[in-house]
Amino acid sequence: MSQLPECVEVGPADAQHSVIWLHGLGADGHDFEPLVPELGLADLSVRFVFPHAPVQPVTLNGGMAMRAWYDIRSPRIQQDEDAAGIRASQAMIEALIQQQQQGGVASHRIILAGFSQGGAVALHTGLRQAESLGGILALSTYLPLVADFEQERQYANQAVPIFMAHGSDDPVVPLSLAEASYQILQQAGYPVTWKRYPMQHQVCPAEISDIAAWLRQQLSGEAESSLP
Repeated sequence: MSQLPECVEVGPADAQHSVIWLHGLGADGHDFEPLVPELGLADLSVRFVFPHAPVQPVTLNGGMAMRAWYDIRSPRIQQDEDAAGIRASQAMIEALIQQQQQGGVASHRIILAGFSQGGAVALHTGLRQAESLGGILALSTYLPLVADFEQERQYANQAVPIFMAHGSDDPVVPLSLAEASYQILQQAGYPVTWKRYPMQHQVCPAEISDIAAWLRQQLSGEAESSLP
């Protein structure tokens, strides 16, 4: 098993559901922690797990060391992709999924979420899992390593619900790249909810409301389907 990343955890120790939420480049696991109360999911037995990415040099930022899930080598982020770095982060998140399972949360009750770089790793990792997940939340992001996607994606997550959201004025991850990723997933038959908001590389109140509703649908919907 790959080494587990350090994490910030919010929620009950005996939670029935887990949301593993990956931050963006240069941030850390605390970045989305304040969002938990805004989501209004306290009545559900859900644990939020916010892992810290490792600190590493980032080429695009002059080699400055910062928390990053993988290196960015070009302003055009899908050029010269850091495949080794993406796969190393995939292994860390897979280890985290296994840890949640060992703690009593079934894979179909685990949702992978992420913003920007974190969202790219969430999509990459979630669609390659051999066990079905509860959902994938991908914010202001894109599908990395597209050339390997068809060969590596796993049938177990062909029906995983995906929520993709993006800012119409995003200067970091172009809207066109996000839309192209959405279309790849849609054409591959995934049930993708796509939302666009008048914002830049960030989250906004309308988006948070939509995220909360989507998460509640996945979490409570699974809970209802498991009743006798």
